Amino acid sequence: MPTGFGRLWAAQTVSSLGDGVSHAALPLLALTLTRDPMALAVVTAAGTLPWLLFGVLGGALVDRWDRRRTMWVMDVARAVLLAIPALAAALDALSIPLLAAVAFLLGLGRLFFDTAATAYLPDLLGRDPGLLERANSRLRGTQTAMSGFAGPPAGSALLALGRAVPLLADAVSFTLSALLVRTLPAVPRPAPEARESLLRQARAGASYVFRDRLLLGLALRPAVGNVAFLAVETVLALFAHERLGIDTYGFGLLLTAEATGGLLGAAIASRLGRLLGTGTALTCTAAVEGLAILGLAAAPNPYAAGLALAVCGAGMGATMVLGPSLRQAVVPAHLMGRVASTSRMLAMCAAPLGAFLGGRLAGAHDIRTPLYAAAGLLLAMTAVTASMTSNRRVEAALRAAAPAGGAEREASGEAARESTSEVA
Repeated sequence: MPTGFGRLWAAQTVSSLGDGVSHAALPLLALTLTRDPMALAVVTAAGTLPWLLFGVLGGALVDRWDRRRTMWVMDVARAVLLAIPALAAALDALSIPLLAAVAFLLGLGRLFFDTAATAYLPDLLGRDPGLLERANSRLRGTQTAMSGFAGPPAGSALLALGRAVPLLADAVSFTLSALLVRTLPAVPRPAPEARESLLRQARAGASYVFRDRLLLGLALRPAVGNVAFLAVETVLALFAHERLGIDTYGFGLLLTAEATGGLLGAAIASRLGRLLGTGTALTCTAAVEGLAILGLAAAPNPYAAGLALAVCGAGMGATMVLGPSLRQAVVPAHLMGRVASTSRMLAMCAAPLGAFLGGRLAGAHDIRTPLYAAAGLLLAMTAVTASMTSNRRVEAALRAAAPAGGAEREASGEAARESTSEVA
């Protein structure tokens, strides 16, 4: 792996820890201000709105901008932003509108950072499919560990020291990430396109996804998956309490089982892709997710439910390494930001539908019904997209991208060597 990847990995590790801290702290801070469920929902939902409102346009802007600069500027901006609610907390001036605005702007910064990082990584690694799988495996595993395991408990503990403390800790994490990203090697910028309006460029990026069957299949998996998983998540706490007799502490362990499976899936994703072929591996992991949710619905006790969630988490972890790695290997550099943001936006738009579906089915039928529906949806999606992301189609896309990828790898290596000699 190029030396620059280590710094990118470290930056994302620190940033993910901060994300986990604020992910726990913001709702808890809101809870100190109100018990109104709708007000709490506004703070939670505000962080996802940027993807729904600006997802494709954000990708078009990232394709115009220098990606490394975009990352560190967004980190600095988020660090400065967090100082506002921290100061408000110290002055006892926090409010729900302020927390919602901060959550929205943090989400907007994350949109630009994540899209730029997704577009920067293939340039750094020369669009090599094997290196991309290894890199995404490490990034995904670290993100799960930091934001899923370490961050939330740290956020809760820091909040006990003072309402401003977790916000300041997250600001420090963004500052450290910005410093690391600022030292990353320069990579060749994509050749500028003919001067077009931002809206036209955004539309071209979205059209590229919908017209390519492989990319459409890769985008449909997380979109349909989000409908299914949010339907499950909406009723999971109630299901665990009513059907499995699990208390609050046990529910936390149940979620930990899923996160542990996610770590395992991310770790074995690259090996799975080499063994089965990326296309077949993606089909298998999607089928595993559906069968695991089916097993969760039929689980007779907490142990079987934990095992089912761990298996589902492993399938999700592997999918979230293999899918993005393949996309980064086959999409032209000048379209990478728009393609990545379009795919992410589809997934984010699908999430509220899943939450509504889960609540509706549970209210109209039985608490297990949303789980069975989610399993059926996942298995149907697997059948529909299997031919769209087959090994044959994947190999054809990699061959088509290889000539351009080879040229970019050579240019990227040259730029990295020049940057290294400059630092030395």
